[in-house]
Amino acid sequence: MILLRRLSKTKIPKEKLGAFPFNTNVISSLSTINFSQPVTIFVGENGSGKSTLLEGIAAACSLPIVGSKNINLDETLKYASEVAGYLKLSWSLKNNKGFFLRAEDFFGFTKKLNRLRADLEKEIERLDKKLPDGYGKDLAIGSIRGQISGLTQRYGVDLGAASHGESFLKLFQSRIQPNGLYLLDEPETPLSPIRQMSLLRLISDSVKRNCQFIIATHSPILMAYPNATILNFNSFPLESIKYDEIDHVQNLKGFLLNKETYLKRLLE
Repeated sequence: MILLRRLSKTKIPKEKLGAFPFNTNVISSLSTINFSQPVTIFVGENGSGKSTLLEGIAAACSLPIVGSKNINLDETLKYASEVAGYLKLSWSLKNNKGFFLRAEDFFGFTKKLNRLRADLEKEIERLDKKLPDGYGKDLAIGSIRGQISGLTQRYGVDLGAASHGESFLKLFQSRIQPNGLYLLDEPETPLSPIRQMSLLRLISDSVKRNCQFIIATHSPILMAYPNATILNFNSFPLESIKYDEIDHVQNLKGFLLNKETYLKRLLE
């Protein structure tokens, strides 16, 4: 299902045009983006504006940030709300389901969960020493163990003990809901190539549950999602690009097929 159908930019006041983020190529040249597929991929070099636009869309949609503050309170996203103020969104179905996920927020979220688990376990130790044996002690400790069990069921036994890739995929699975809009900024960061393929499968399964994704990525694996719309942020205004024409794909393919030649040029 295509939940978010269309994005267009409204007129930006002249006095704002010379300042970031409105002076970036992606924002200054933006007109309209039509979302015709359930998966849209943003590709381009660092600094091309993929994250700037994705953050603006997240703010315009009022999507929660996984593992971080409200998008309007996060200092690292202070420009997102400015961009959002000049984005007009057209929906086929708007609801509150979905989230915005950046790699750095994922790492922060796992630390937060592990601290919470450790604090709960310390509280069990404290109550075990402080309270006399009996129903009251069992009830208090049982309540805390129930909280730990809830964390385990949703996120796994120990996010700190699991690999970053395992933790990320577990988090993704636990948070995804049908009919949701999901904005992912470089989700490949904690993932090995095999885990990236697993993420592709999760995205595919979620699309079957009427979810929509907009993904900014450097990963040729994620870019390969079947029938995805791929928008090239290396040219402005934005335009669609075929998979085999993406710079990342061509460079990686060239390196893998001619490793010795590439290494000789790079290292000589």
